Amino acid sequence: MNDQLPPLLPWAPELATPTGGPPAAAPRRAPGFVAASLLALRLAWRQLRSEKARFASAIAGVMFACVLVFMQLGFRAALFDSAAAVIGAMRGDLFLMHPMTLASFKPEPLPRIRAYQVLALPEVERAVPVYLAQATWRNPEDGTRRAIQLIGVDTDAGVLDFPGLAPLVEQLKRADTVAFDQRSRPEFGAVARLLAERGPFPVEVGNRQVEVVGLIEIGPSFGADGNIVLSDVNFRRVVKERLVSAIDLVAIKLRPGSDVLAVQRQLAEILPGDVMVLTQAELNAHERRYWEQGTPIGFIFAFGSLMGLIVGMVIVYQILFSDIAGHLKEYATLKAMGYSNGYLGRVVLGASLILAVAGFVPGFVLSTFLYDVIGASTFLPLSMDVPRATSVFLMIFTMCAVAGLLAMRKLRDANPADMF
Repeated sequence: MNDQLPPLLPWAPELATPTGGPPAAAPRRAPGFVAASLLALRLAWRQLRSEKARFASAIAGVMFACVLVFMQLGFRAALFDSAAAVIGAMRGDLFLMHPMTLASFKPEPLPRIRAYQVLALPEVERAVPVYLAQATWRNPEDGTRRAIQLIGVDTDAGVLDFPGLAPLVEQLKRADTVAFDQRSRPEFGAVARLLAERGPFPVEVGNRQVEVVGLIEIGPSFGADGNIVLSDVNFRRVVKERLVSAIDLVAIKLRPGSDVLAVQRQLAEILPGDVMVLTQAELNAHERRYWEQGTPIGFIFAFGSLMGLIVGMVIVYQILFSDIAGHLKEYATLKAMGYSNGYLGRVVLGASLILAVAGFVPGFVLSTFLYDVIGASTFLPLSMDVPRATSVFLMIFTMCAVAGLLAMRKLRDANPADMF
């Protein structure tokens, strides 16, 4: 009687299984973290798609924040790139600059003799004075005047690397000749067209008649709307009030194999305190620091980006909060079925990720188009790059995730005992 069934006990139903019967089925495993996250993402997608008007509003809000951040960061980068365009085009191992100089468009002169003193070191091959100033340019078409940046240098020294400058070196040696920046603002006149029609033609710069002999490319900045390059001799002819002994910058070229940092330390020791000895990187950083800390422009662009993120976060929060509130009974049902608050939180974060991607893609496309349009209109170096696109996406995703975390507080109200 070994195969006789034991009595069925209501309080022990497991004893009702025949001893010789098949083994009990193994308990089902809970899905892993990745599978559960994908399931939560799928549920979030279906939940968002069920309310198409609300979903479209959320995408529009995220896209607005994305475009606003892209434009603010683009303008900020264009500001720094354009401000450092002249400095970045200089070719030197070290530079001398007056300590009171805040930015290249308003330099503080330093004694010209400092350019000769650095030649005392055997490592120094050449020290080239650079002159920077602003003068009035008379439009050759309508006669209006506008301030323009003057860059004076020995054109044979090779310390400037502007596109189009090399073929004009010999012509710029002649008296009263200049090279015009063809990326200057259109208010200076259609110089490129006039040059193509007439060849070299005269213009008035600083109450002196000079001749435009060619075109270069620099671009406007927040400090100067246009630029011209001329020899150091022609610079002093235009800026008559400038003393011959006063210069604005010294570009130092070292002999091959020299230790730049060691020479920098030696020059700092032997030169008086009325000059700073900077590397190319330090000179660029000094120029950027002025616009970042010395003016409110950098703060304004950063604040605009922050405001865009806040506005987008509020929009996403309202959408997610309303969505949770509208499906509170469904969330309570999921809780009654055994789903944890952590799983429901992943559903909300999945919705945040979907909104971030769905809003970023059209925002990225629209921002790229606006970069091209505004760059062509303002002549500022506005261009989309991978680091900026990556950083903006991370900011947009963080914005949506924070909004989702704030909206998750509503899940506490999804109590099955209260709903049913």
